[in-house]
Amino acid sequence: MTGTGPQDPGRYGERVFRPESVGEGDRIDLGSLTYDGTTMSRLRQLGVGPGWTCLDVGAGTGTVARRLLEEAGVAEVLAVDRDVRFLAAHPVPGLTPLQADITEDGFSPGLFRLVHARFVLMHLPDRPRLAARLVELLAPGGVLVISDAVDLTTDSAPLTPYTGAMRAMWRGLRDSIGTDVSQVVHHPELLEAAGLESVAAEIHVPPLLPGSAISRFWADTWDRARADMLATGLVDEDRITEALRLLDSLEYAGLSPGMLTAWGWKPGAPEGS
Repeated sequence: MTGTGPQDPGRYGERVFRPESVGEGDRIDLGSLTYDGTTMSRLRQLGVGPGWTCLDVGAGTGTVARRLLEEAGVAEVLAVDRDVRFLAAHPVPGLTPLQADITEDGFSPGLFRLVHARFVLMHLPDRPRLAARLVELLAPGGVLVISDAVDLTTDSAPLTPYTGAMRAMWRGLRDSIGTDVSQVVHHPELLEAAGLESVAAEIHVPPLLPGSAISRFWADTWDRARADMLATGLVDEDRITEALRLLDSLEYAGLSPGMLTAWGWKPGAPEGS
């Protein structure tokens, strides 16, 4: 099998990464441990703070939503996900979980000064339409911040068990649930095309260190996506085992996939300014 993929791939959380699977919340939290500090630093630099109303799309376990309230002091956060079990398990004042699908017609929960979506668009088709929809949810003078994975580990890197596993993972996820990180580098142009101003972007690449949250995240992700990785024909069980060994070795100096964050402002002045 060469990984040409089904005609109609499934969706994130259905075939793989199902929220009801044991330990899925813990896997999400490993990603949060890796990236939340970077996300919060960028949001604070953009001025997010007291009085802001925020929409957190694909909120997962709610770590960013809670930190917006507890650290940035925003007024309220509407945290949207297709499954809100993790959000409901950790309620805090000002945090409202909303079980909804942003791809469905009629999704219109109001206007917000911040709309944030991390590791969401990469799993969904028709990103220009979704970006335009997120812009519609911005109040005048509001900011849209989107983050997705960028793969620095496969195209030009030497083929090793680790890079081979990453290639198989991305191919397998593309074939099974439609995940595509190849266009993430064009997110700034996506935001400009959606009508936003002062668009900018940055990339954060966490180091792969034995026992680190990001190394554990990838090990757990490979375990959950193993069947789809094997189906590509790019790896076998032995290669995945060796890749896992490298993840836990100080002798390997590979790069983790990074996180590209792009942001842009909706024209107009914020209410009350």
